[in-house]
Amino acid sequence: MCLQDTALQKPREVFRLPTDLTACDNRLCASMHFSSSTWVTLSDGTGRLYLIKSGKRGNSASEKWEIVFNEELGSPFIVAHSISFIKSDAHSLAVLLLRVEKDDLDTKGSGFHVTLEWVTVAERKEGDHTYEIIKRRVLQGKSVPHYAAIEPSGDGLMIVSHKPFTFMQSESDKLEENDDAKVSNEKKDPLYYWQQTEDDLTITIHLPQDITKDDIKIRFSPDNICVTLKDQPPLMEGKLYSSVDHESCTWVIKEDKSLEISLIKKNEGSRWPELIIGDTRGEFIMDPSQCSEIAESLMHLTSEVMNPNPEKENPPCNAQELEECDAFLEDGASLCRFDGNTLKVTHIINLGSNQYLFSVVVNPKEMPCFCLRHDVDALLWQPHADQPENMWEHIATFNALGYVQASKQDKKFMACAPDYSYAALCECLRRVFIYRQPTPLATVLYNRKEGRQVGQVAKQLVATLESNDPILGFQATSERLFVLTTKTLFLIKVNCGN
Repeated sequence: MCLQDTALQKPREVFRLPTDLTACDNRLCASMHFSSSTWVTLSDGTGRLYLIKSGKRGNSASEKWEIVFNEELGSPFIVAHSISFIKSDAHSLAVLLLRVEKDDLDTKGSGFHVTLEWVTVAERKEGDHTYEIIKRRVLQGKSVPHYAAIEPSGDGLMIVSHKPFTFMQSESDKLEENDDAKVSNEKKDPLYYWQQTEDDLTITIHLPQDITKDDIKIRFSPDNICVTLKDQPPLMEGKLYSSVDHESCTWVIKEDKSLEISLIKKNEGSRWPELIIGDTRGEFIMDPSQCSEIAESLMHLTSEVMNPNPEKENPPCNAQELEECDAFLEDGASLCRFDGNTLKVTHIINLGSNQYLFSVVVNPKEMPCFCLRHDVDALLWQPHADQPENMWEHIATFNALGYVQASKQDKKFMACAPDYSYAALCECLRRVFIYRQPTPLATVLYNRKEGRQVGQVAKQLVATLESNDPILGFQATSERLFVLTTKTLFLIKVNCGN
């Protein structure tokens, strides 16, 4: 197998895999990923990983690709994602390797499990421009992920999948976790208790007998709190769930030798699900009136009979009214973000009926975007790993694409242009469907049924390939669609360049 550059001029060979790959019994198809504009990661399908310095691709004078690292990493895998980054003044590459392996312990399920191995390779500090593996971490799940990508900084990982993934621990990690569990079991009582109303929060901390008022130091800020006793490490410290009026916050020592802290909410009426983000050492106490209020607000969602009022103007939804293409998978997918240092889940979102459709790279400096179905539309989301408050940004909408794609029973791939000008899908053989975004009309057009003037029209195009070979790949740029079959690479010009 040889790989050639994708310049629109005459193809030119830049790299060739070894020819003795047939010796591997369980060989997979070769796979590669462009880590950056000058780096490529490649799997030969036998279990060997290559890191390749490609130079600036797309340049007609570019040199042959140079292998700077190759190593056998166990059973065969495909490259799911990779990135190139600088950390501690050293160049590194992080690669996600996907494997489907037989699971002898799974006697009731499929008998297989899926692993994602997160490998970090870094340049040696000796300055000889050689690379070595510095970290290997393995996640395991029961379904192939729809989306798996490493954050640009190499500090985290995001996965969209139907079944959850968890990190497999080494023996040393298990011993550390057992020690932590023993320590946590010894501290059974909460460190503090807290209550809230629509306007304020009250924190209660039981103090040791020898603590006086002069030993207590409390620092308030709009988004943080820090409580220190004597010269010890902070007893409570961290970012609050929401902002407070820090100049109005107070504290007092009660007669029962407890410290009572009062925080005034900046946004009145909002309920806090936690006091300090990520701190589980406190216990929330809800008064009876709040319990009754919540129960009453949920009352309209329940009924003792399935349909208490069948003559009602808007009866409950009847599943038989749904069309076949409206049906969703029984198990909803979830979006998880893993921290690369703690190997813990920091964010998890149940996608429910928001079906995963495809992923696309819009900005090479950012993570790949993913597209989800929202009702009849398809919405494109851009992950921002460095923005915890806006980690997933909605950047584009493709009207009715969610409904249209569901009706294409033979669809194989979906994609969209990086400038969102069109979305496209292809079937297993021959047909390619292109859906342009709405554009203004040059002439006056009226809706025949409603009589209103139509200002924009979204055009739909169908291309039929002159080949009956199966489609193996599908990639969209702002101007062209690349469609790869077993024998031919087709280019479909969709938009004219500037």
